[in-house]
Amino acid sequence: MEYVEPVSSRLLRRRITATLALAMLLASLGTSIANIALPALAEAFAAPFSQVQAIVVAYLATLTVSVLIAGRLGDRFGMKPMLISGLLIFAIASLLCAVAPTLWLLTAARAVQGVGAAFLMTLSMALMRQTAHEAHIGRAMGVLGTVSALGTALGPSLGGLLLPLGGWRAIFWVQVPLATLALILAVSVLTGGARKAKATSARLQSVMNRALVPNLLVNVLVAAVMMTTLVVGPFYLGLGLALTPTQVGLVMALGPVISILSGVPSGRLVDTWGSGRMLGVGLLLLTAGALLLAFLPNMIGIAGYMISIFVLTPGYQLFQAANNTAALKDVPKDRHGTVSGLLGLSRNIGLIGGASATGIVFTLGVGTEDIAHATATAIANGMRMTFLQSFAMMVIAIAVTIRRPKVYAEKRR
Repeated sequence: MEYVEPVSSRLLRRRITATLALAMLLASLGTSIANIALPALAEAFAAPFSQVQAIVVAYLATLTVSVLIAGRLGDRFGMKPMLISGLLIFAIASLLCAVAPTLWLLTAARAVQGVGAAFLMTLSMALMRQTAHEAHIGRAMGVLGTVSALGTALGPSLGGLLLPLGGWRAIFWVQVPLATLALILAVSVLTGGARKAKATSARLQSVMNRALVPNLLVNVLVAAVMMTTLVVGPFYLGLGLALTPTQVGLVMALGPVISILSGVPSGRLVDTWGSGRMLGVGLLLLTAGALLLAFLPNMIGIAGYMISIFVLTPGYQLFQAANNTAALKDVPKDRHGTVSGLLGLSRNIGLIGGASATGIVFTLGVGTEDIAHATATAIANGMRMTFLQSFAMMVIAIAVTIRRPKVYAEKRR
């Protein structure tokens, strides 16, 4: 039987949680730590920005493509062996990144690192679901949400500290011992071995039922809205409010900080009040936050932006904990990996789609593609139009979620 047996010892359960959290931290850290080194890489390799940017795109692209594959392999051959394989891939790829002599070899190594990160993200969630006590599933999902936000927020800060000390290679060297530590912990702490391989050709079709599709669709919409804040926020703060780059960075750090602080409490609320109820509350907060971002910053400036983020971000953490818990709650243990992969895939599709759509809508709202020279009023118009679109997307998400009880009722009948 392919799942991690329930853990009787609270200490062992905490060690397992720490191991899975470290794996998730590595994957999210890899997503953000390289961004700050792009100028240094452009100088080191005498390459244009479009070529240097490929090290970020390669990681995200292979991560997106590989999450579903990682989940299905975990279901077929065992979560622990596949997570160990992912950590090994990630560690080796990090080492190759650190010693890469050319930009193209660095890009290739980053692509391999993205594959490893897909295993870390997907299988950490699946294993956390299997090892968590039934009454604490929401709390476990909240821990992963907190760690994911921590890794994303820590990346630029840690990279900024390492660059002056060891150059761009240091941001990859630091990932090698962390991945090695996670690998040792996974081998020694996690329980459960490989399972006998069997045919899984019909598994994806059987997993994609009417009960899961709403979770995935809403996950796409929410991820797109959150990406909108990351894309439009710097333009509005820097060009619309004339803040310095340092000030923009401080304000933009507010979201990740709130995510870190609200992740575990969100999981506790899910455990106490149920995933369905908290999913609705999270979506309502996201909807309210998007609507506030469309109008409040243009009315009272930076205070309006911060108030909006204070509403939006806890809603996102509450949504994540509730949606992941609901999606995995009634799934057979031999399909946890596949469903976790689908959740990761839908999230990444939302992030990529959100980034693309946001650029189009924001440009239309501003009225020119030369955003750097647009007036503050034009930037404000772009901000309003973009987040009105986000508000509409959240209304759609709520409409999709309202139908879910009918789906479960049909499933029970």
